[in-house]
Amino acid sequence: MDIIFNNFRITPLDINESENFFNLIDRNRSRLEDFFAGTVLKTKTLQDTIIYCQNIRDRVLEKSYFPFVINDLKTDTFIGLIDVKSIDWNIPKAEIGYFIDVDYEGQGVISKSLGLVIEYLSEVYQFKKLLCRANSSNIGSIAVAKKNGFTLEGTIKQDYKTTKGVIVDLDYYGRVFS
Repeated sequence: MDIIFNNFRITPLDINESENFFNLIDRNRSRLEDFFAGTVLKTKTLQDTIIYCQNIRDRVLEKSYFPFVINDLKTDTFIGLIDVKSIDWNIPKAEIGYFIDVDYEGQGVISKSLGLVIEYLSEVYQFKKLLCRANSSNIGSIAVAKKNGFTLEGTIKQDYKTTKGVIVDLDYYGRVFS
C-alpha cells in the first residue's frame, strides 16, 4: 500500500524506519503522552523504538495492528501516524487512532490522510465498523473524526488512564460501513 496525495505519502510503518518514527514521536512527545501513552512509553530512546517496531512487525503479521505513517515528500520526514488497533475480526471492526506533527496542524493533512486510510481499510479488509476515542477537550481530533463520517455514539466514564495517572472520560465516535 502506497498512497500519494499532494506532497505526502501514506505507507505502512516499516521497521527499517525506526529512526524516522522515533523522531516523529520525540518531536511531539509532550502533546502525545496522555493519549498515545503506550507508544510514547515504548519509544523513549531510539533503541526502545527499534524494539517496539520489531514487535509491531509481529503484530502486523498477526493482523492485530496496522500502523500507517504520513511522510512529507518535500522534507522526507514522518509527520503523522494513523494506527488501527483493537481489531475484532468476528465483526470485523477496529479502533483507529491518529495524530499529526504540530507543524502540520490545521492544514487538513490528517483529515485527508485518515479518509484515504479508511477507504483502503474498507476495501481491503472490509471492516464493518471503525471506532475512534477522544477526550472531549480534544477539539482537533473530534473535528477530524467528524470530517470523516464518524458520529458520536456516547461517552464512557472513567475509561482511560493518562500517563499522569488521571482517569478520564472518553467520547466514542463510530463509523459503520454497509
